[in-house]
Amino acid sequence: MENFNMSKTTTFYALGLSYKKADATIRGKFSLDTNAQSNLLAQAKEEGIESLIVTSTCNRTEIYGFANHPYELIKLLCDNSNGTVEEFREVAFIYKNQEAVNHMFRVGTGLDSQILGDFEIISQIKNAFNQSKALNLVNTFLDRLVNSVIQASKKIKNETEISSGATSVSFASVQYIIRNVEDIGDKNILLFGTGKIGRNTCENLVKHSKNGHITLVNRTKNKAEKLAGKLNVIVKDYANLQEELQQTDVLVVATGAKNPTIDKTLLNLKKPLLILDLSIPRNVNPDVEQIEGVTLIHLDYLSQITDDTLERRKQHIPAAEAIIEDIKLEFNTWMNGRKYAPTIHALKAKLNDIVATELAFQKKKTSNFNEEQADIISTRIIQKITNQFATHLKDENTSLDESIDFIEKIFQIGQLAPKKTTSEIEEKYKINLS
Repeated sequence: MENFNMSKTTTFYALGLSYKKADATIRGKFSLDTNAQSNLLAQAKEEGIESLIVTSTCNRTEIYGFANHPYELIKLLCDNSNGTVEEFREVAFIYKNQEAVNHMFRVGTGLDSQILGDFEIISQIKNAFNQSKALNLVNTFLDRLVNSVIQASKKIKNETEISSGATSVSFASVQYIIRNVEDIGDKNILLFGTGKIGRNTCENLVKHSKNGHITLVNRTKNKAEKLAGKLNVIVKDYANLQEELQQTDVLVVATGAKNPTIDKTLLNLKKPLLILDLSIPRNVNPDVEQIEGVTLIHLDYLSQITDDTLERRKQHIPAAEAIIEDIKLEFNTWMNGRKYAPTIHALKAKLNDIVATELAFQKKKTSNFNEEQADIISTRIIQKITNQFATHLKDENTSLDESIDFIEKIFQIGQLAPKKTTSEIEEKYKINLS
């Protein structure tokens, strides 16, 4: 496998955890809110990390970046979340170089989403990219990679039907309510939290449930009022939450709190209550299920709901993958060019030094030596030699890293800095994954 190193001492990694191996509780421990992400980036800069971005959604928390060893990035994640290295080991993935590039393409284009074709993640990657770039934590490689992934995402969305039809966690939650609550149009529905998932859920409720009894509660009331103004729903003060809970038939919780905002102490029920928790970390304490008549559904369950829309989307996976391969080939070609260009420049400089030394020798030794003509001829020869090497390095059948190392060794150009050993990294960061 070729290495996508922007220097001789660092490697590109993608690491983190997702819904595939980590349940909602573990994902909640590693979840990073806006402040935690900012702190992580500040720490990365302080510790000399050259380039990285970090994303955290309800389904995944991931870091893409350069390091001497993945431990450096793992430490950043654990330092700024409630997760431990031991928990990370049990559920995490670590990819490097080409595998890391492949992973970002699949994540950014919705192929790795919990609901196939969900393109919300690409906006998360864009935001993460912009946040890192503002702190000068984006090098040329990561800049080009993220923009290639954005290009692939846009092309797949425009040229395939992999995102056709209404399928998302918010849509799935509304479908679950409609299918499992009788006379939904006459029920009282309370939506607590008006973040992105909350807004989308509210829009889907208004559109599909034909319910005139939808109430919004949010800690910041003006945010709820802005949404209510668009959708013609009721807004209540956060102080009235407990009172509203006693009157509702369906509660949708989509807050961004780090700890549960709903528990059994808030509920004094006189009728059955369906609760949908769409939050990571979980914002509804499981103890509510101790109350008779309460049904608690979490977003992980809703995300498993498949229907005809998802089955139709699966038919477009090959077309999406073909688009990814095309754009990934362009990226790899660009990357390989960046990798061998310094070697070619250094080779040309080395040959010029050899020629200059020889011309100086011949000038002293040979009378009537035509230095101008010799310089023209030697320049043409050097260009032909370096072109020959460049053609070799461009060949897709060439082992690029081995060829670059060979050229640098033969012509004694480029000094390799020794990589730090695993034990040195572990000692420096006081962590052990063995």
